[in-house]
Amino acid sequence: METLGRLMLDLNFFRGKRVLVTGHTGFKGSWLCRILVNAGAVVTGYSLEAPTSPSLFDLAGIGDGMNSVIGDIRDFEKLRECFDKAQPEIVLHLAAQPIVRDSYKDPKFTYETNVLGTVNILECVRLSNCVRSFLNVTTDKVYLNNEWEWGYRENDPLDGFDPYSNSKSCSELVTHSYKNSFFGDSVTAISTARAGNVIGGGDFANDRIIPDCVRAALAGDTIIVRNPHSTRPYQHVLEPVTSYLMIAQMQYEDAKYAGYYNVGPDDRDCFKTGALVDLFCDEWGEGVKWENRYDGGPHEANFLKLDCSKLKSVFGWKPVWDLPMAISATVEWSKCMRDGNNVAECMDAQIERFSKDSDWIK
Repeated sequence: METLGRLMLDLNFFRGKRVLVTGHTGFKGSWLCRILVNAGAVVTGYSLEAPTSPSLFDLAGIGDGMNSVIGDIRDFEKLRECFDKAQPEIVLHLAAQPIVRDSYKDPKFTYETNVLGTVNILECVRLSNCVRSFLNVTTDKVYLNNEWEWGYRENDPLDGFDPYSNSKSCSELVTHSYKNSFFGDSVTAISTARAGNVIGGGDFANDRIIPDCVRAALAGDTIIVRNPHSTRPYQHVLEPVTSYLMIAQMQYEDAKYAGYYNVGPDDRDCFKTGALVDLFCDEWGEGVKWENRYDGGPHEANFLKLDCSKLKSVFGWKPVWDLPMAISATVEWSKCMRDGNNVAECMDAQIERFSKDSDWIK
């Protein structure tokens, strides 16, 4: 695709737009819905109950101001009923089983959710005539991982190793097939976005390093790190969710923007896990410390990062917050919760600050 220069995510574009978000009760889904509701979108969410307790969805009252439908993405009939009532113009598909270690424990559920769920939502899009913009959110782990020291590009082979990563590779392939088979001459623009690891306030998932850090810090415990030498691209959750909105908006307005995009930080924010936890401890203070307790565990990639030059060249996009700022925002939100303050107001303040710090959001 040609280089098109800097474009702007205009949040006012979403005012009055009918938007369906699958996986809206999850961590990223909650942040995404907060932005959309604040922007005046008519938002419908379809998801299982919030996957953690506590959850960002409940703590911040994310369901206020939107239509929240609790349902399983594997249940096509219920999904279709929700879809037909919502008549969405824009569909953002985030529903997934997202944890690598959980995918080893229950691979069948992981594949059913991540692959059949993608088939189900694309069937709803195919059978409707209302959708102008569809975005499937996957992961950086979709790529065949050769432990390279350079970033994976969108045209590199897809072949995730573990059941989670592989199921998301399959979700990508399902999307490609539907796009080629059913939407070639359609007004519906189809894209996927492959994001790196995200951090931010309100993530309570198990087997994620920053939630583990927050739990330990709140309890006054030592942080346990199971693999301090793995390297990952880390970014604040507002980086990918605003990028998803930008892709959805741009391809709604012009289908030439539809495609497959990596969404990740610059090389400076690819950190070893131990260095990430050092940053967290410094930011949190209060004597928090960590120890290395490598547990072997199932196979996970040791080195993984993305080449995001396509997103930069097509949209003129660039990351907004570096990793120290992302850690600072995460600690700020977590202490806001700890101290009994209004976490929804904290989210709104961070969204506003992030938008002001960018030069591609208005």
